[in-house]
Amino acid sequence: MAGPLAHLKVLDLSRILAGPWASQVFADFGAEVIKVERPERGDDTRHWGPPYLKDAQGADTADAAYYLSANRGKKSVTVDITTDEGQHLLKELAAQCDILLENYKVGGLKKYGLDYDSIKAINPGIIYCSITGFGQTGPYKNRAGYDAMIQGMGGLMSITGVPEGQPGAGPQKVGVAVADLMTGMYAVSAVLAALIHRQQTGEGQHIDLALLDTQVAWLANQAQNYLTSGKPPVRQGTGHPNIVPYQAVPSSDGYFMLAVGNDEQFKRFCHIAGIEQLADNPAYATNAARVQAREQLVPLIEEATRQRQSAWWLEKLSDAHVPCGPINTLDQVFADPQVQARGMVLEQDHPTAGKVKTVRNPVIFSETQLDYEQAPPVLGQHTAEVLRELLGKSDEEISALQGRGVV
Repeated sequence: MAGPLAHLKVLDLSRILAGPWASQVFADFGAEVIKVERPERGDDTRHWGPPYLKDAQGADTADAAYYLSANRGKKSVTVDITTDEGQHLLKELAAQCDILLENYKVGGLKKYGLDYDSIKAINPGIIYCSITGFGQTGPYKNRAGYDAMIQGMGGLMSITGVPEGQPGAGPQKVGVAVADLMTGMYAVSAVLAALIHRQQTGEGQHIDLALLDTQVAWLANQAQNYLTSGKPPVRQGTGHPNIVPYQAVPSSDGYFMLAVGNDEQFKRFCHIAGIEQLADNPAYATNAARVQAREQLVPLIEEATRQRQSAWWLEKLSDAHVPCGPINTLDQVFADPQVQARGMVLEQDHPTAGKVKTVRNPVIFSETQLDYEQAPPVLGQHTAEVLRELLGKSDEEISALQGRGVV
């Protein structure tokens, strides 16, 4: 296999999104990822549709688009972990893996002998990453945690949405499960750091990741704004709490995003917009002044931008190196020549659909080519292969396990 992590094996006991997002990154980077699923049903997200993947005849397959988004490059193995034989199989697999990812409730795997201490006894060098809603400690540790509630609890919804006093005001959830996705990305970096530690010391370790911790951590400048000022930030719509003008503005035929990052850019914008007097006005000349005068300045800018179409603004401002961009729908995103030139859409062979499209990993390595050969697997696609090649099971043994419902 290609990729910088081709020497690694990952046992993936996670479901839904945060864990599978992390393991998909490992798979993209070349690691062998063994996705363990429940026999017959599999990962819940296989059923989170419509839309579902279509087969060659145009009929729905068993796999929802949601599942496809987070499971490229993996090997699907079905194991009933509630059985003694299933637990034994997973322990055998864990003994050969570098990394184990799981997102069961706190203590949920202990009764199966698959908790960190049990796996560490088998494989002392294992990097065991647990992802939960609230972490392994604290008063909420036994609560279930899902992305939408974490966006609310973690403060993101309080700074997302239409400002108070405007039509449609109220908190908004982000359009994708960002708490899950960011937790998955933190998991990747944490596991890689733990692998470096293992190279230096020979020691494996347990990683404790919580969705709520992650959501609080990546509030970034908004969290620091509060910690510095003592004032909770409020919803700004598409606006920025620390930069003005930096928001969606109206044109004569829609909206576009204006992202002025410094005073020189503001002067160039005002020149193109025919409102040079604003750039010369001390009340608006600096970003700090513009932030203070946001309520007075933004309506003046919007009055100017409404005079022309979005395409005119995007052309003129881009030529003047004033940051701006369209507000694209997803069909426009994937039709964009830059997105197409970067090859962001993959087309892979699929056992039931013929072909399946997914969005490639955004990382491009200069020396380690990523191959993306394996499409998101159908349920149990690799069970026999993994049991045969990694555990040395014979065809007769595999058939017997299947007959007993273990795999």
